[in-house]
Amino acid sequence: MKSLSDFPDAHLRIFQRPQVPPASQIQDVYLIGICGTGMGALAGLFKEAGYEVKGADEAAWPPMSTRLREMGIPFHEGYDPTHLQPPPSLVITGNACTPTHPEAAYARENGLVQQSFPEALAHFFLNEKRSLVVAGTHGKTTTTGILAHTFLHAGRDPGYLIGGVMTNTGTSYRVGKGAHFVVEGDEYDSAYFDKRPKFLHYRPTSAIVTSMEYDHADIYDSWDMYREAFQQFAGIVDPIGTLALCGDAAAVRDIAPFSKARVQFYGLQDEGNHVTATHIRPVEGGQYFTPIVLGERLAEMFFPMSGKHNLSNALGVLTIALAEGLTPAEISAAFASFRGLKRRQEVRGIERNVVVVDDFAHHPTAVGATIAAIREHWPNRRVVAVFEPRSNSSRRKVFEEAYAKAFDRAHHVFISAPPLRHNDDPNNFMDVNYVTQQISRTGIPAEHYPNADQLLPNLVGVVKSDDVVLIMSNGGFGGIHNKLLETLRAASSIA
Repeated sequence: MKSLSDFPDAHLRIFQRPQVPPASQIQDVYLIGICGTGMGALAGLFKEAGYEVKGADEAAWPPMSTRLREMGIPFHEGYDPTHLQPPPSLVITGNACTPTHPEAAYARENGLVQQSFPEALAHFFLNEKRSLVVAGTHGKTTTTGILAHTFLHAGRDPGYLIGGVMTNTGTSYRVGKGAHFVVEGDEYDSAYFDKRPKFLHYRPTSAIVTSMEYDHADIYDSWDMYREAFQQFAGIVDPIGTLALCGDAAAVRDIAPFSKARVQFYGLQDEGNHVTATHIRPVEGGQYFTPIVLGERLAEMFFPMSGKHNLSNALGVLTIALAEGLTPAEISAAFASFRGLKRRQEVRGIERNVVVVDDFAHHPTAVGATIAAIREHWPNRRVVAVFEPRSNSSRRKVFEEAYAKAFDRAHHVFISAPPLRHNDDPNNFMDVNYVTQQISRTGIPAEHYPNADQLLPNLVGVVKSDDVVLIMSNGGFGGIHNKLLETLRAASSIA
């Protein structure tokens, strides 16, 4: 197997950067792309750790712009090299920056100290910590949140950085004083000058891999390249630690031989998993289950999220928490008190007895699993699925057939057609008309519209009392959640 230093990285060799001094010598930090979900959270970590923090972004939108102001972090809207005068001690360059980005280019050409997001996280916050990293195509944000909450509730005072806001704490980051730091490990690239996956920087003591399925087609040319990234991730887990792999997924099982750590399989299948569950009882507001660990039956636990995929995520957390010394009683109490993450099956409001739910799902498998979980949570309600294929990967033709099948448990489907961007290949762009036609042929009404505003009136005309409207996007989707709730509130009646 290749070592980390062998990972293909032409940009890293072309753009040489000054060496980063010890953390104690850094006073002020400047983040290019500060309003991104991850970058904003990293800015919060630096601020909490006592550094002077500022930055810039192309545009500033709530909630991150609001959160930065609440933290007292100044930022510019729009990019200009003058923002880097006088030069800060450290510039953190977001992975959306290209080599010609005005601020990134200025930093490079003037020899400013630069790091990528994952390099900075590792350099400043993971040293001397037991790094617990959650990776996977799907479910990593929720699983990271469960893991962080479990250690926090058990009094272990962990640090964490999550790609979503935990409802219990209202935050996505924490420095922490305990021995552990919990990190969401993204397989996306690090920066224009470092094309390695982010999670290869995080020095995992122990780790979870929730799932593996071809994604990020804009970064990985093939399934083989995507799979190789996870093989390398398995290979860097500390030999003294534990690698928890979802044993229900063959692709995840297949990376076990690449690891020198103690490998534990978890999942809902009876055969071959070290950690599994029995007596699963879905109820409104969650599910009860009895964990089985290495053949030993533990006391029944309650987990307040619906869906088999969420129970599987909880089992992954159970595996690592036990390996890191938490007791079953501590884990059970933490699970029962977990209130989820914003934008993960988050109820945004109820009007006219219509429940409006927001979710981050955008990969076909995540879309299908989220619809199934909503059906399980509200078994007696219709589910109207509203979807925006917004991410670089979800807009690609390679996923057309998968999306055509992903909505098979919805009662009605609305899709917002993605606009063609400057960097999109028209020949590799998803045909939304084809997708909705394929869905309609299964007997499920499916419609598509150019944007959220044109979609909304038709959605309102379809929605009935007792429906659940499940809105899925990895972005703001034109504020459709609040617009729908406001329209329903103002309506004299609905069907």
